[in-house]
Amino acid sequence: MINKSDKETRCIRLKVQTDLRSRLPKGGVNLFQGIKAKKAEAEARGILVVNLSIGQPKGPALMTARVAASQAVMSGDESMHEYQDNGSPGVSDFALKFVMKQVETAFVSKTIDFVPTPGTKPMLGLIPQACGAIDGKKITVATTTSPGYPTPKDQCLYQGIEHYALPTNSANKFLFSPKDIRPGTDLLMINYPHNPSGQVASQKWLREVCRYCAENGIRIFNDAAYIGLSHTKDSCALIEVAQEFNNLSYSEAFSASKIGNFTGWRIGAIAGSWDFIQDIKTIKGNTDSGFAAFAAAGILNALQIERGTIQHLRESYANRLKLLIEILTGHEMRLAVEPKAGFFALFEVPKMAFGLSIRDAEEFNLLMIEKTGIVGVHFHPYIRYAVVENIDNMNTIKAIASGFKMANVSY
Repeated sequence: MINKSDKETRCIRLKVQTDLRSRLPKGGVNLFQGIKAKKAEAEARGILVVNLSIGQPKGPALMTARVAASQAVMSGDESMHEYQDNGSPGVSDFALKFVMKQVETAFVSKTIDFVPTPGTKPMLGLIPQACGAIDGKKITVATTTSPGYPTPKDQCLYQGIEHYALPTNSANKFLFSPKDIRPGTDLLMINYPHNPSGQVASQKWLREVCRYCAENGIRIFNDAAYIGLSHTKDSCALIEVAQEFNNLSYSEAFSASKIGNFTGWRIGAIAGSWDFIQDIKTIKGNTDSGFAAFAAAGILNALQIERGTIQHLRESYANRLKLLIEILTGHEMRLAVEPKAGFFALFEVPKMAFGLSIRDAEEFNLLMIEKTGIVGVHFHPYIRYAVVENIDNMNTIKAIASGFKMANVSY
């Protein structure tokens, strides 16, 4: 039997537990996790899902990388297994070699420096700190997050950093103007090639932005996660142009994640002007212990011998995007801008679908999932569809065409 004292203790414990609640503001659920939940609900109802929301390559990492990583992890060399910190003792000069494989150009400036990273996402919160946003000091950050990859905006929110989104839209082809940069801005955190639009940065455009920032003492950081999946020679990395400006403080992050599904390996590097990289190293050195050297060894091996495979992957994405755009525009969907990199296509959200007035991108996406099983990612007033899955088969083509025919969109 449970005595009275035990019952009272349990009641007190239950009350204490029910009084515990989140201390965060509402609305903080990750966009992509929310979409995954809606996709799972549709599948549970027996709806055949066409998942065009996936933001990472399919399948395992390249075999050459896996083999080299397995050999590296079996190495008895202590440097392969210790903290790598701001260097890469297990893989000599990894950051320099990795960036050189991403950007096939000579580094003109002797003032450029490098730091290896455990992927890019964990570094995004360090960039504003490396620009002085520490110990209560205020800085202003401009980002390309509307629409865009939200992490820079989220990091600013979590750290209490003043932030605004630069205008990127169909009208300006997702390339903001230096005139859009507000007075008093300390840091630009941009993302080119751009997610979700697939727009790339040209030399001419980057030169205009770099000149303005050099003249106004603004630091530039670019997340170049998709530079290795550029479909056009017009696509240019920030460091290719920034070296022309002696007074410009800049850095650019490169990632292995998208060039053969290394998303879980968490390997990358940042290159940039000596001053900016030293500040990043200061913050990173106090908060991060570096990457797994054996994973870096595997990736570097793949980049050295799998150029043809990566080129084929890049061409496959470009061809799938052309097919997807042809299907959707054939059913009246409006392309926001022609994608020139990556595996995303961005479309304007229609005003009418399924005979209903559409309020915003989220409503349209959820209706498409519920009624057709076609899953996208909403970035109001746009919706993004991805082609990491091979859509070039009759069943998938029919399912996509049928879904948008059923939607009967209009603007």
